[in-house]
Amino acid sequence: MITEICTIIMKQTYKQLINYALLLFMLAISCCKNSERENTAVDKCEKKPLKIVKEKWHWNSGKDQDTTAGYAQVVKSGKVIYISGIPTNDLSPKGITGVYERLNQCLKAFGATSKNVVKETLYTTDIEAMKKYNDARKAFYKDDFPAASWVQVSRLYEPDAKLEIELIAHLEGAKE
Repeated sequence: MITEICTIIMKQTYKQLINYALLLFMLAISCCKNSERENTAVDKCEKKPLKIVKEKWHWNSGKDQDTTAGYAQVVKSGKVIYISGIPTNDLSPKGITGVYERLNQCLKAFGATSKNVVKETLYTTDIEAMKKYNDARKAFYKDDFPAASWVQVSRLYEPDAKLEIELIAHLEGAKE
């Protein structure tokens, strides 16, 4: 008698487990189908491809980009400006200051200053020299430093360059 009761309880528990698994499976499929429907509906509503508006500046050259090398010195998209790397072969305080003066010219083209810079990426062939002359860099930011990455590389685009710096700046609050 006890064996029969245990068998009945086990069959009931097994049936419940199967029912729960089936229910979870159905819920999972239902969620996937809903999200597919939602994505499809959004896709059908958005028949036009997303167009990113870009404004470019290239050294007051009258052109907005260099078609020979295939780049623009500065690209503005929304409230963000992206400044291509500016190189120098002079890894001294004077050379580093010169790079930041040119970066400042790029920022000014869109009404920004060093205060708008949120990210700096510095590539150098001699990171120890850059560390030694870091005061020239710090003077540009006036104690309002951005997120920064310094990377030592074996060579830059220009064969004799020893330093190249690129920036990302956010224009919130800048004159536009």
